Amino acid sequence: MKGFRFTKYIPPQDPEKNNFENLLNIFLQLVTMTGGDAAEALSWLTNLDKQYNLTTPQYGIGDFIEDLKSKGYLTEENQKGEFKITGKAEQSIRKSALEEIFGKLKKSKGGQHKTTHSGTGDEKGTDRRPYTFGDNLNQIALTDSLRNAQVNHGFSGDYLLTEDDLEVVENEVRTQTSTVLMIDISHSMILYGEDRITPAKKVAMALAELIKTRYPKDTLDIIVFGNDAWQIEIKDLPYLQVGPYHTNTVAGLELAMDLLRRRKNPNKQIFMITDGKPTCLKVGIKYYKNSFGIDSKILSETLKLAAQCRKLKIPVTTFMIASDPYLKEFVKEFTKVNNGNAYYSSLKGLGDLIFEDYKRNRTKRF
Repeated sequence: MKGFRFTKYIPPQDPEKNNFENLLNIFLQLVTMTGGDAAEALSWLTNLDKQYNLTTPQYGIGDFIEDLKSKGYLTEENQKGEFKITGKAEQSIRKSALEEIFGKLKKSKGGQHKTTHSGTGDEKGTDRRPYTFGDNLNQIALTDSLRNAQVNHGFSGDYLLTEDDLEVVENEVRTQTSTVLMIDISHSMILYGEDRITPAKKVAMALAELIKTRYPKDTLDIIVFGNDAWQIEIKDLPYLQVGPYHTNTVAGLELAMDLLRRRKNPNKQIFMITDGKPTCLKVGIKYYKNSFGIDSKILSETLKLAAQCRKLKIPVTTFMIASDPYLKEFVKEFTKVNNGNAYYSSLKGLGDLIFEDYKRNRTKRF
C-alpha cells in the first residue's frame, strides 16, 4: 500500500545570504505589515524566532538589532528614544517590494520608453522601411541596403547602389507618463480578517521604485482616500494604515485630476486600488454617507468625474480586490463611462496586473 509521509516544512535558506540578510528580509516584511512600527516588527520577529528557530546560538536577535543600527537601517536617536527605521530602510523596503512583485528587472540596451509610434525619436528601433527623401543619413541600414543592391542588380559589372535599394531604421519616440495611484484606506481594507492594505502598499512601493529606476522621467503621485483624500510622499508608504473611514471616491478622483492637470506629459492615467463601492460624499462642510448598497446620489457624482476624466483623456484603471456582484456592477458602469479598464483581482495577482497595465498604457498617446 502506497502512502505519503508528511514532515514539518523548513523553508530553504539562500546560501548566498548571511544571517543578517535573511533576517533583514523578514524584518522589512514585518515593518510593512506593522505600518512602519519598528519595535512591533522586532517583537514579531522575536516570536517567529522562538517558533521557527530563525537565529543560531552564534547570531541572535540582539546581534541583528545591533547590525541594523550599525548598518544604518535602525535608529534610536529621537526624543523618545524609540526604534525608528531610517531612509535607508525605507528604500530597502521599496526594493524588496519591487523584487517580490515584479521580479528582478533585467537591464536592456534598448530604449525603455518605446511607443507604437515611429518618428524622430532618439532610440533606434527594429522596424525597417524604404528610404524617402528627407530621411536622416544616419538612419540608413547599411547592411540591409547593400544586400538589396546585390539582389536587385546582381554581382556582374560595376557595383550599383541606387536610392531604391536603401532601407532606413525607424526611430522610436520616447514617451513620458504621469500616473496617479489612488489607494483606498477605508476600514473595509482590514475587515473580515483579511489584510488588504499591506499588498496595496507593497504594490505602490514597487511601482514607485520601478519608475524611479527604469523610467526616471515619468512621474508618480500617490493619493489615499477615506472620508477625504490627500497626497502622501513615497517615503510615507511603509507607515500607511487604514482608518475608521468610509470610501469617498469622488474626493480621490478630484485630487487626482488636479494633480494631473499640472503635468505636461501627454500620457496621463489613474490607477485606483479599492475593495468597495463609494459610500461617502462631502457636501459643503458635512459628509453625506450611506454604506447600504449603491447610493444613487454618490454614484451620480462619481460617474460625473469618470466622464470628466474621459473628456480630459485620462483613463482610470480600477483594481477591485473584491468580487461581490453589486460591486462588479458599479465598476462595470464606472469603466464604461470613463472608457478605462477594470480588473477583479485577488491580492496575490494585484502587482502583476498593475505592472502589465502600466507598461501597456505608457506605450499609448492619448
